[in-house]
Amino acid sequence: MNSHIKLLILNWNGSELTNQCLASVEKLSYDNYSTMVIDNGSSDDTIAKIHKNYPSVEVLALDKNYGFSPAYNLAFEHLQSSQSDYYLIINNDTTVEPNLLEKLMEGVAKFGAEHLYCPIIHYVDNPNKIWYAGGNVDLKVGQLTHVGIRQENKGQYSELSKTGYVTGCCIFISPETIHKLNGFDEGFNMYAEDVDLCLRGKAMGIDSIFVPDAKIYHKVSASVGGEFSFIKLKRKLKSVKHLMSKHCSPAQVWVGFSLYLLRNSFLGIFHSISSLKK
Repeated sequence: MNSHIKLLILNWNGSELTNQCLASVEKLSYDNYSTMVIDNGSSDDTIAKIHKNYPSVEVLALDKNYGFSPAYNLAFEHLQSSQSDYYLIINNDTTVEPNLLEKLMEGVAKFGAEHLYCPIIHYVDNPNKIWYAGGNVDLKVGQLTHVGIRQENKGQYSELSKTGYVTGCCIFISPETIHKLNGFDEGFNMYAEDVDLCLRGKAMGIDSIFVPDAKIYHKVSASVGGEFSFIKLKRKLKSVKHLMSKHCSPAQVWVGFSLYLLRNSFLGIFHSISSLKK
């Protein structure tokens, strides 16, 4: 029998998105997986709809909105006695290709079970445009970017390979590895906890692996109003500063964060001008 994979989907008042994600997950072709929705104290009809439409899906109902990292850590604790061989941490604003799990397991077969894996991720509303094809990270110069972002996929990122970090939008990881890393750092507020996880892993010999033959689609930043929303920017800046404070010297934090601000301000202005031209 194939290894058992537990899909972990975090939800907070995202009934429509979560049900769309589950409809996609239901079509996975892998023969040994189960799904858990971690509900962050939702006040909408998410749980009722899941029980009605997807009775085989387990719901871990939390008493309040704990945020990303604490909620997943609570799920890992809840699952300590489970028999799952791998977890797939995946956003509720995604849909998946049916062969996703088989392709991720092909990556594991090449590199080993102890590493972190991530598929190529495209935009839901532009299915041939890349959102993630690997991660570049160099905090000393403020670099924290997705490889290939907003590029048309012409097969230019087709190599199964090590990368700087995997995105929290979709992480394939073993329970042993997440336990070894002590889960996510709960000091992060929604962003950069994935990069922190990967940097801590790298220091322990745990690599981040990009799996181009595995594919999902992402409705980017649906929970915070879009890719360039003010809410996202505010949360991201706070988290990036915390990330740099953990992994850099004080002088490196000052330089790196300044360069990060400059780079992202330019990107925001460029996006605004591009939007006006449309």
